[in-house]
Amino acid sequence: MRAVGLLLLLLALCGSGAQGELQETALTDAAEELTEQTTKQTTPDIWAEVRALRDMVVELKVELRNVQVAVKDSESQVDELKALLTVTNMQVELLQRENSDLQTRLRSSEDELLISKSRIEQLERENAERKVAFYAALTDDGYVGPFNTDITLKYSKVFTNIGDAYNPSTGFFTAPVRGVYYFQFTMAGGHAGWMGVSVYKNNQRIMYNTEYKKEGVVEYFTNSVVLELMAGDEIHLVLPSGFALYDNNNNRNTFSGSLLFTL
Repeated sequence: MRAVGLLLLLLALCGSGAQGELQETALTDAAEELTEQTTKQTTPDIWAEVRALRDMVVELKVELRNVQVAVKDSESQVDELKALLTVTNMQVELLQRENSDLQTRLRSSEDELLISKSRIEQLERENAERKVAFYAALTDDGYVGPFNTDITLKYSKVFTNIGDAYNPSTGFFTAPVRGVYYFQFTMAGGHAGWMGVSVYKNNQRIMYNTEYKKEGVVEYFTNSVVLELMAGDEIHLVLPSGFALYDNNNNRNTFSGSLLFTL
């Protein structure tokens, strides 16, 4: 308000036509006072704005630092996630390799199991083949022979046949495995005359046994042989032409054998 009054006074002085130095001095004083008051009114406003701008700048700097810190934290978290992802990928690859190794070992174990089963079955077969023994008698029908040709004797009364190597239908013993075998036979005659048997390995005669039986006398003859046989070799007994034997429920004529050991 005071500035307005000074301004009016200045105008009044100008309008009254005052002369000379008084008018100039009054006008100058009024202008200086107006300027001083105007400066006093405007200067505080500028500094306040400057301070406000400074505060804003400070706040922006603080916010910028906070943003930078947040960005660094985010980058750190990203790096941690990348590292974690790398470790996870490595663990996945390791697990995949371990799984592949386990599958390989499992297949190997299955193969070994199959081989073991096959080996066990083979051992069982071999063990069964190693158990070979038989004992059989000739017949209950009485006289056998004489014939005008050689005949294979079929010992039909089987008492023991472990391993089923002896066939009563053919009279042949077939070696199931390579080894050393023991065979024994006993013969008895009925009529007076020659009694005897021949021992054959495959088609080769390896033993010939005869005994002359007197009338009214019971004669027995026993012999044995140890042979090395290959798997599939056959042993059988043959009644020579013109010879006779006698058997009944007393089992006078017998044929037996067993495996001593394998080779």
